[in-house]
Amino acid sequence: MGRVSRRPNPGGSRRRTLPVMDLPDGFTFREPAPDDLGPVADVLAAEQLANGATEAALDADFIRQVWSRTGFDLTTDAWILTDRAGTIAAYGQVDREEPDLIESWGVVHPEYRGWGVGSSLLDRIETRATELLDGVPSPRFRHAITAGDAAAAMMLGRRGLRPVRHFSHMQIDLAGPTDPGSTPAGIEIDGIDPDEDLPAIHAILEEAFADDWGDHPEPFDGWIDELASSPNDVSLWLLARDQGIPVGVLTARSGDEVVWVNWLAVLASHRGRGIGAALLRRSFASFAARGLHRVRLNVDAENATGATALYERVGMRVVNRWDLWERTGADRAT
Repeated sequence: MGRVSRRPNPGGSRRRTLPVMDLPDGFTFREPAPDDLGPVADVLAAEQLANGATEAALDADFIRQVWSRTGFDLTTDAWILTDRAGTIAAYGQVDREEPDLIESWGVVHPEYRGWGVGSSLLDRIETRATELLDGVPSPRFRHAITAGDAAAAMMLGRRGLRPVRHFSHMQIDLAGPTDPGSTPAGIEIDGIDPDEDLPAIHAILEEAFADDWGDHPEPFDGWIDELASSPNDVSLWLLARDQGIPVGVLTARSGDEVVWVNWLAVLASHRGRGIGAALLRRSFASFAARGLHRVRLNVDAENATGATALYERVGMRVVNRWDLWERTGADRAT
């Protein structure tokens, strides 16, 4: 599960027209504005469903999280492409995930496929990524696409990227009161005290994901800053303790219609005892009691701890799949 909490650009941004690169007549790039949130989400939904998703897992809540990331600047790091009528045809973004790593993502509404707008959008993305990676000794550029988008995959391959990881969005729909299930012997699960438990939670996350693909250490102060600047609700979080010692944690955030499980982590010393499943079931019962009946999470399809099977055992199902492509080195493909 990835980190997707960031801070919005204060005060929004002023719209301005950006230079055009080989666009169809009447198409224009511009900066996103806060009131574009809903229309951009509609483009996301249409693109996911056109590529085989059963649910549009990436929605307005996802965009809101991205736009609120610390250091993310709507005026330089995101683009909207409109047709001559002003309708949004495509959206793209870049983000510095690590000092030597830029991650990006872009979607084209299905009605505008075959017009060359996807290639123009990727040009804009790559140009900005090159700027951000200027001077980095071993730069890495990653781009995410919805699985099943053959045209996007072909375009990335031609530009020197290769698929490196596959992910799934999983979901459960909770109908009415939900059984919290049992707790493993000797384990206590309860909510957290943000004044006392955050250091222990951070330590669990860092240790549990130390060998996870794509993860990188994050100092406690940086984690706290990101937490404080993003729309989190720690009242949804759960902590598992063994004789008072924290050994597992579940963190979550709620949106307009969906609650996302951001992180589920159990220390290696306590895996195989059902703690992860107990945290999930307890969280489902808590969410349902609050009237939150749709729960989603993101999972690495190649997770070595068997996370996908765990989520299936507690009733979750795959609703969308997406892939990460990567290119390493300083040269931008043409």
